Amino acid sequence: MATQPRTLEFTLLSAEGLHVRGKPANNNVFAVVRADSIASHTTATVTESNGSLWWKETFSVEVGPHARCLTIEVKCRMGAGERDVGVARIALSDFLEGSESLQFLSYRLRDWDGRENGIVHFSVGVAPPPPSHAAAAENDCGGVVTGTPVWWNESSTSGTSNV
Repeated sequence: MATQPRTLEFTLLSAEGLHVRGKPANNNVFAVVRADSIASHTTATVTESNGSLWWKETFSVEVGPHARCLTIEVKCRMGAGERDVGVARIALSDFLEGSESLQFLSYRLRDWDGRENGIVHFSVGVAPPPPSHAAAAENDCGGVVTGTPVWWNESSTSGTSNV
């Protein structure tokens, strides 16, 4: 989908209606966010506020040139292990094509059997690209610096060097 790597500025805001084994999941809940790659992921932890789940954590997610979707996995720590609560897979084209301004979105989570299991709310925008090499060579006046090679050790006709 994308032609070059991009960085998303992603804020996981909140979740609602989460259940594990038929019981509300309001404690020890966290999320894993990744862009089409297990090697590139970021996690966010949760705090509980009046039975609602609020993260409000902002982080960067690297999107490779061939990535097609963003995955948000919500999990719950139970005892010595973790339980999957739900997952949302979002096509990057939903927010990369057209306007690249900050967007606030909500997606339904589904458990691994495909049943609806809550909603996740987040904001996402494309981070500005890093400065190019030409921009790094700008001087204080805002102009681009260019140069021409100068040969300092050329021999003159008398055989001595011009230094």
